[in-house]
Amino acid sequence: MAFLPRSEILTFDEIARVAQVAKGLGVTSIRLTGGEPLMRTGLTTLIARLAGIGFDDLAMTTNGTGLGTQARALASAGLRRVNISCDSLRPDRFATVRRRGSLEVVLDAMEAAESAGLTPVKVNVVLLRGHNDEEILDFAAFARRTGRVVRFIEFMPLDAERKWDRRHLVPGREVLERISEVWPLAAVRGVDGRAPAERFRFCDGQGEIGLISSVTEPFCGTCNRLRLTADGALRNCLFTDEETTVRDVLRRGGTDADVGQLLRDVVWAKLPGHGINEPGFLSPQRSMSMIGG
Repeated sequence: MAFLPRSEILTFDEIARVAQVAKGLGVTSIRLTGGEPLMRTGLTTLIARLAGIGFDDLAMTTNGTGLGTQARALASAGLRRVNISCDSLRPDRFATVRRRGSLEVVLDAMEAAESAGLTPVKVNVVLLRGHNDEEILDFAAFARRTGRVVRFIEFMPLDAERKWDRRHLVPGREVLERISEVWPLAAVRGVDGRAPAERFRFCDGQGEIGLISSVTEPFCGTCNRLRLTADGALRNCLFTDEETTVRDVLRRGGTDADVGQLLRDVVWAKLPGHGINEPGFLSPQRSMSMIGG
């Protein structure tokens, strides 16, 4: 990883200002992602400022390593809920995939989040064929046992090592079929069709899973997400290299109207599809940790 100079990172004032403008344009929720958001010094201060703007939802995606000790402070600051990344329930494999930290710490963090009221806790699992796909049923059983929503995410071409290979991808439909053979699932009806995850309940009432099939079943037509990177780039799709900097507008003395127009321009520039399944698709230069999931 190449770390940016702090001067290139948005300040809390700048983030809050963009958020305030976005709220005025109809944005209803914010998710703090990374990299790892808990690495940001003074994060509870930022959360309190964002919570004060009045969004309907304020969530965070984290690897869970530092969550256990901070969960109550985050909840007190105004955070509503968390998604926790966990790609294996086997300690040795977890250590290999994560390269640092421990499974036990992350599992404890899930309990700490629930105790602090950061619910529902959702567990994000990126599946790679031949690496952790044999744990699909283990994670389904985990969802049934704990009541946490396990979300299976297709492997996307956003890895930092640029080793994405379609042969490693486990399609969401396959996950659904493999779980349903053991525990029948039924689609959850009447949910927000713009959310990236398809939701399924176990027919016996013992929990829920989600599928995020960004590659095999793109949902570009209903996607309503924008991303603001740590260095102030606005992106209307994870898989694009097109970025518009709001940081420079802010630091040149731009008005809130200027920021609002920039947000509108980025939304209107969104393409009808991400092109992953097209012959000429090229993986974005920025990895997921640089963009924010």
